Amino acid sequence: MKVTNHPLPIIVEQPELILAGLQTTMSLAHNTTMQLWQTLGPLKKLIHNKSNDGSYSVQCYVDNFMSIPFTPETKFVKWAAVAVTTENNIPKELEVLKIPEGKWAVFLYKGTTSDFGKFAQYVYQEWLPSSGYQLDHRPHYEFMASDYLGPNQPDAQEEVWIPII
Repeated sequence: MKVTNHPLPIIVEQPELILAGLQTTMSLAHNTTMQLWQTLGPLKKLIHNKSNDGSYSVQCYVDNFMSIPFTPETKFVKWAAVAVTTENNIPKELEVLKIPEGKWAVFLYKGTTSDFGKFAQYVYQEWLPSSGYQLDHRPHYEFMASDYLGPNQPDAQEEVWIPII
């Protein structure tokens, strides 16, 4: 399979990440990501202790994520969030998610969300099994910088953070 994105990640050790945002339980078949981001949009201006200008799209999967078939109906928790310096003074409309410190495989993805499935298939079915790493049970996330072009733009770039051990 030819991967148009950078096929090799950078391996990074990252300290705990504190996020403020909104969450929902969903599946790919019943994808409510757009509504989640539309709801967060106006609330972002209420957050005064952001640690950067980017946004985080976070997926929290069940413990046995890699050992069960992942289908379009598989439910997971999705977050739309921003990084904050502290969990204090978070607007009451938002929740806090702490992503534990650990090791991550960070891939650069360029393209639309409709093409992301091919990229994810490469990461989980080709790269991970041959990498010498194992998937860790921590949230998976994408970081979009403040100049992110949007989910339907072919030139949009984001970092894809996969938890590994």
